[in-house]
Amino acid sequence: MTVTLLAIAIAFWVLLVYYTVLTVGGAIFRVKASTKSSPALESYPSVSVLIPAHNEGKVLGKTLRSMVQLVYPGDLTVYVLNDNSQDETGEVADAYAEVFTRIQHVRVPSGSPKGKSRVLNYGLSLAKSDYVAVYDADNQPEPQALKLLVEAAVRTPGAAGAVGYVKTLNEQRNWLTRMISLEFSTFQLLMQSGRWLFFKLGSLTGTNMLVKRSDLLDVGGWDPYALAEDAELTLQLTAKGKLLPVVPESRTWEQEPETLRVWLRQRTRWMQGNLYLIEKTMRTPSWIRGRTLIHTLQTLLVYVCFVFFLLVSDVWFVLGLFGVVHTEYIRTPLLLIWAESWLLYSLQIFSALMTDSNVTIRNVIGVSLMYFSYAQMWIYLLVRASLKHIKHRLSRAEVTWDKTIRF
Repeated sequence: MTVTLLAIAIAFWVLLVYYTVLTVGGAIFRVKASTKSSPALESYPSVSVLIPAHNEGKVLGKTLRSMVQLVYPGDLTVYVLNDNSQDETGEVADAYAEVFTRIQHVRVPSGSPKGKSRVLNYGLSLAKSDYVAVYDADNQPEPQALKLLVEAAVRTPGAAGAVGYVKTLNEQRNWLTRMISLEFSTFQLLMQSGRWLFFKLGSLTGTNMLVKRSDLLDVGGWDPYALAEDAELTLQLTAKGKLLPVVPESRTWEQEPETLRVWLRQRTRWMQGNLYLIEKTMRTPSWIRGRTLIHTLQTLLVYVCFVFFLLVSDVWFVLGLFGVVHTEYIRTPLLLIWAESWLLYSLQIFSALMTDSNVTIRNVIGVSLMYFSYAQMWIYLLVRASLKHIKHRLSRAEVTWDKTIRF
């Protein structure tokens, strides 16, 4: 038992050190990116922006206003892919399409499986451009966001596209949205920037992302059965030897769940999608070798290993409280090991705050509380998503897309 505990402790610290190294690397990369300026391209390739929309009337108007304000010197077409919406989505799309020539309202035919991937594939069949960009219907990209993605993709040899930063539009709404924002700035950007610096690996984020149309067609577009369609496409492209540079200065602002109920539904879908991805990896040899293996291991680290070690940390905390200070092989008090893991976790998030110039008293308090609250909910998420995934596999039911509720 003590040998097992020692092995777990070593693995736990390896994971913490790995994340810490990525955090430091990400901070270095972000500082360099913020001070680096590149001249404009001689010519800009054509781009089609795909916006999948199902009952997005509450937010679509602001998104299309941002699309109109995009500064892009090349040919740009924005496709609003209206997926059988029953609210005012169609009216909003029509109003903008009548005024702005770059916006086109497309009514997507009914079909299955339902969800974002099928809608994106329909949009891909319409696009004739050099590149395809994706923005969710609640996104408000900054004017230079798309231009920066294109410049990075064109300038990076072997790049299939590029990926930007997703910031939280409603961060100040409550403690949940504040912690989501902290999570994104740390794990979605800072550590991703570290992976790009050390391994030249980038991960598509589902929005504020750009992919060369020919490369999309080469891998067959989006997997219609994947709930984490962005992660699946990342593996497909990486397995082909393609690069996806990370562009921190390309920013879009999106609305995040404001209630725990909506957050749980959204993140359960994400977790299910990545469990499907882990299962698919076992059937796809090209995903478990070369550079793609790092992406595969990253998925396991984030969605399985992190939760396991979180449980281990909780056990150490309880044992420490009850006076079990150490074992035969681990002489360091267990409560001290737990405290050190909390400190490293908090410092990683605090590093993201500093690189984002977003250090406030409320955010510092949020950082100190995240390990006790927000992080612990991932344990429930993994259990909930695993049960749903198993039920789906046993029943052979069609994959369903649990749409995030807008506010």
